[in-house]
Amino acid sequence: MSFTLFATAIISAMLINNVILMQFLGICPFLGVSKKTDAAIGMSAAVLFVMVISSAITYTLYDLVLYKYGIPYISTIAFILVIASLVQFVEMFIKKTSKSLYKSLGIYLPLITTNCAILGISEGNITNIWTETMPYWQGLFIAISTALGTGLGFGLIIFAFSSIREKLESSNVPDAWKGVPISLVVAGIMSLAFLGLAGII
Repeated sequence: MSFTLFATAIISAMLINNVILMQFLGICPFLGVSKKTDAAIGMSAAVLFVMVISSAITYTLYDLVLYKYGIPYISTIAFILVIASLVQFVEMFIKKTSKSLYKSLGIYLPLITTNCAILGISEGNITNIWTETMPYWQGLFIAISTALGTGLGFGLIIFAFSSIREKLESSNVPDAWKGVPISLVVAGIMSLAFLGLAGII
């Protein structure tokens, strides 16, 4: 596998096809956990871990089990079970190591299980990457690279968005625009800015 392929997959997933701004997946934690930078960083790390590991497991599961034995139609259920198991592990780890982060993430931590960004990438790896003729290791490498880029892109956007929201808290914003309205305007402007990267790769 070449470094160029690895770098292209990461940059494309991170900036050009950003999971939040371009694909509109993972909006729930994007709006819910982005009020504080610390919580945004914690959520980003958790999502990155779950996304990369689940992508590797689900791609392997599909290639070596589901397709091989003629049951690819249960892929969504199988993928959700894998993601849910990983989220339980992450939740127990954060609860043991950082009580403050666990409390700040609140309900959004177990909701990683239903975060459509993670399931979307797992399903997207099968739809966009997997073919009968592609060697398993090559497909797995691209799937992990894409998941890594997507997770980094998720973290980049949610961190930038949380920084802007913290700044807006102390800014002179009209009452009608405070809170979610001004946040959605900022998200729209960010989306337009990233749209300018389309076509680079």
